[in-house]
Amino acid sequence: MEFGTFILAAQRGYHQTSEHVIRHSIEQAIASEKAGFHTAWFAEHHFNNYSLVPSPLMMVAALSGLTRTIRLGTAVCVLPLYQPQRLLSEIGFADIVSNGRLELGVGSGYQQFEFERFGVDVSNAPQVFSEYLDILQKGLKQPIFEHDGEHLKIPPTAISVRTVQQPGPPIWLAAGSPRSMARAYREGHNLFVTAFHDGIEMVQTLRESLESAAASEGKQVTDARVALLRCCFASDNESEINSYLDNARYQRRLSEALQKRRQQSSDGYLMQEMPTEKDLSFEQMRKNMPIGSVNYVIDKLLEEIDVLKPDQIAVQTQLGDFDEKTMLRQIELWGETIIPAVNKALANSGRTIVPA
Repeated sequence: MEFGTFILAAQRGYHQTSEHVIRHSIEQAIASEKAGFHTAWFAEHHFNNYSLVPSPLMMVAALSGLTRTIRLGTAVCVLPLYQPQRLLSEIGFADIVSNGRLELGVGSGYQQFEFERFGVDVSNAPQVFSEYLDILQKGLKQPIFEHDGEHLKIPPTAISVRTVQQPGPPIWLAAGSPRSMARAYREGHNLFVTAFHDGIEMVQTLRESLESAAASEGKQVTDARVALLRCCFASDNESEINSYLDNARYQRRLSEALQKRRQQSSDGYLMQEMPTEKDLSFEQMRKNMPIGSVNYVIDKLLEEIDVLKPDQIAVQTQLGDFDEKTMLRQIELWGETIIPAVNKALANSGRTIVPA
């Protein structure tokens, strides 16, 4: 089983400077490599404090010179906000400087606030995403390509900066719909899914959705690799656990506000935290997710792995203003104890293990 870290680079308040948040995010990625994680994933958002990474490919390039073995992934590049021709060159550049360690996650985006400031209509995002993904695949596979589509027309064009990985880096789709899951199976891409703060029932629903999508394309579920983004935290310190839960709920509140197109900001930038109908108690969150003692986290992970059968668990390490030193120790704990224990249990059960 592969394990990754998902680094959102959030800013909970002005007590955190943007420089502080970015440098801490870089430290977490470096610590993830030392701990034996397979991949460090970086988000993309704009114009508010939900995430301070404007370009996950820039984070990949920055970490390329500070790490040697860990895979570096975009989770995700919001395709409708790019010129795909330029993005192709940036993908090639990031793959070159990372010595072929790029994992390319892409998605359609959902935050109207962001799209408006780029002059892009969010209601067209799924269609634009689909077409731009077509363009990316052409540019990665063909020395000279052209495109005549509904949203973009490109004359014969050569991308001078080519990827080390051929025909390109692994492509991951942020899959929240049957359509995106089916496309992944149809075109040989990987899938990035999340159960948010829900429990094993949602994990089971995800598995059923994957099975249905694979079957619709005449494929097996195992024909695509699947990564599960999950909030996880192990500790016997109740104060640490409650702080992680508080920051996880804070992040979910902001995500829901942005998804519902609400602009909860008093100064045009810093999002206001507002309770929502999806709020869960800390007790329910601990019941739903791998959050608690080390043994509880291991058992909960094994339960979810048994149901979803993913290829990777991407642990959300960067949440709000959670204490930095505590999180770095948490990453070490996963490398020293949790990951080996999970893989040992999977090996004993006969499940295939992918070494970190």
